[in-house]
Amino acid sequence: MIANALGPVFLLILFGALLRRINFPGAEFWPGIERLTYYIAFPALLVHRLALADFSNADFGRFALVICAALALTSALTWLLRPWVSRTAADFTSLFQGAIRFNTYIGLAVASALFGDPGLVIAAIAVSIMIPLVNVLCVICFSMVIDGSTRTPGGVLKGLLRNPLIIACVLGVVLNISGVGLGGAWIEGLLARLGSAALPLGLLAVGVALSLGTVKQDWPTIVLASVLKFIVFPGLMLGLAIWWQLDLLSRQVLLLLACLPTATSAYILSRQLGGNAVMMANIISAQTLLAFAVIPLWLLL
Repeated sequence: MIANALGPVFLLILFGALLRRINFPGAEFWPGIERLTYYIAFPALLVHRLALADFSNADFGRFALVICAALALTSALTWLLRPWVSRTAADFTSLFQGAIRFNTYIGLAVASALFGDPGLVIAAIAVSIMIPLVNVLCVICFSMVIDGSTRTPGGVLKGLLRNPLIIACVLGVVLNISGVGLGGAWIEGLLARLGSAALPLGLLAVGVALSLGTVKQDWPTIVLASVLKFIVFPGLMLGLAIWWQLDLLSRQVLLLLACLPTATSAYILSRQLGGNAVMMANIISAQTLLAFAVIPLWLLL
């Protein structure tokens, strides 16, 4: 079952890598697809799922607590390792992002394939908690370790409030709890169709972004970031979910989200705030390939 669900997801990623290799339909095509997915299709998916979700039986307090605790513990461990593992401050920002960021496209695609609509709704709720928290932690990391960083608390908040995924999560939850809903079949149909394009386009974009040309030079940091990302973080998430007695489906979805490879957005943030962008790209590419083996192993457990 797991292989059948994950197979099409990873084939789409590999198909994206193939399209890049044969340069079809051209390098200039993909930045537009990434923007369309990030600003339109993916937010539509989140609004649609969250606005129609049944929140009545979910224990959001414990659910959010598990996510926050797992992220905080993984972040703290990464900081404790800093004196021994980072050659420069810029290198450490890549390690930090590689340890806690996650690829939402892959996560929602796998959640939908494995667990259907109930799992996709739980994943959307978890994403609405994880996205702002991860972004805050990463920006704080850059602000603390990169010399000359000008990010202020107000600037961090402004950036979060303009994030289309965060806006979509908030809008979907507000529409749900207010009872307004989606306002009719036309709007619901529009969002459903836009959202259905998000996952395949996002997975193709992940494949297009794969690049293994300079991975060898950064292998020690890649290995450590991958240990934190694929062993420590999901281990903490699963252990905390069991300790706080979350239901089985919630445990499975949170475990899935915890063992995802680092998101391509980490590269953009690294370029913008003075990190080691080349190392970040290498971590993203290596972890995306490692995820082919890691995700099935964790889900089998």
